[in-house]
Amino acid sequence: MAGIGFELRKLLARDNLLALLRAYAYAGVISSGPWILSILGMLLIGIFSFNVVQPAARVTQFQVTITNLIAGSLILTGTVQLAFTRFVADRLFEHKPQIIVGNYHALLLAVVVVAGFGVLPFALLAFPDESRLYPVLFVAGFVILSAIWIATVFLAGIKQYKAIVFLYLIGYGLTVAGAIALRRFGLEGLLAGFVIGQLCLFCGMHALIVKNYPTPVGMSFEFFDRSQVHLSLAGVGFLYNFGTWIDKFMFWHWLPTSQEVIGPLRASVIYDLPVFMAYLSIIPGMAIFLVRIETDFVDHYDGFYGAVRGGGSLQTIERHRNGMVQTVRDGLFGIVKIQAITVLLLFVSGERLLRWLGISDLYLPLLYVQTIAASLQVLFLSILTVYFYLDKRTVVLALCGLFVVLNAGLTAVSIALGPAFYGYGFALALLVTVVTGFKALERSFGRLEYSTFMLQ
Repeated sequence: MAGIGFELRKLLARDNLLALLRAYAYAGVISSGPWILSILGMLLIGIFSFNVVQPAARVTQFQVTITNLIAGSLILTGTVQLAFTRFVADRLFEHKPQIIVGNYHALLLAVVVVAGFGVLPFALLAFPDESRLYPVLFVAGFVILSAIWIATVFLAGIKQYKAIVFLYLIGYGLTVAGAIALRRFGLEGLLAGFVIGQLCLFCGMHALIVKNYPTPVGMSFEFFDRSQVHLSLAGVGFLYNFGTWIDKFMFWHWLPTSQEVIGPLRASVIYDLPVFMAYLSIIPGMAIFLVRIETDFVDHYDGFYGAVRGGGSLQTIERHRNGMVQTVRDGLFGIVKIQAITVLLLFVSGERLLRWLGISDLYLPLLYVQTIAASLQVLFLSILTVYFYLDKRTVVLALCGLFVVLNAGLTAVSIALGPAFYGYGFALALLVTVVTGFKALERSFGRLEYSTFMLQ
């Protein structure tokens, strides 16, 4: 996320309450904007289509289809997202921007081919009762979403954060408009509207990339050179995305907690809705984290490694090391405080909120647990980000592996114990992983001078 700090420093330069609020609002939009826009887009399509599309179950089939497409495409492209971001950052550091777009094109082609041919047999065989158009739109949606994730990480790598949010706003606006315009054609109309909107989003991203980095080379394949790729980052990207979705997959495919929706795709009514609502609560925590990390932490981080490279005094090195430690502690504590306030507000107003939305009070306990889990996931992301700054990729890989194992195991236990324990598996898995990560982070900071000098 390097580069956001410059904008935040500008906003904080005036040193008043309005500037502070603007900085946190900016950080919240940058960190959570695309995710929130995608959630709201799908919600609006459902609201405006439920009374028009007949039978109404077709709307649910559309939403479940899109959820599975998003989950599958994120897990597939997770293997290259972080690795390619690092590749872009390294080439920019080496002042070789001319080879970046060529490698982006090559990676995009590889992802499109793998995604298309990988999902095509499933789409053709898994939905015998649907029209011939449905599997075509299913494959198109999967391919386009996979391409969007690659374009998104590329734009993040070249620090186009405002452009990402703006393009997602336009793209999901077109997605909602297209789905509503074609809703009279039922499930296929909704899917066609989604595919058209997402295609427009991708085309906008691609055009911005080509505009920023024009190159005479159509394709370059340096990214596929083993010496240029950190395989640990490929593992981290896959494990983090798989770990985030594995509890959902288990609830979807465990017969007592799910129902068949379309073909082999299933949904868990009791689990999905609280998860969906809980993730809307992470915006304050993400904003706090981004402001703290991208201002105070980065200052001390640059000071520490600048002193190491420039032969600074031991006192200067220790001062900046202590500054990093204190900033991380303050940042994590700030996340805990703001997310605790969010959880308390939900405890106070959750029942009225559900009634206002026309949702049964039976969802309330699971909503509480999932909100706490979402807050823990913000802490987990924060710890991983600090480790990425320290280039501790092996530790990040181990933490993500631990998260996958714990989430799968504890979710299975919670399902076996019954409805009163649903959601606790995901929350406990994150709690254990966060505590483990924080303890390991303290040890890493304690040995930072030693490990840094031993690498020289």
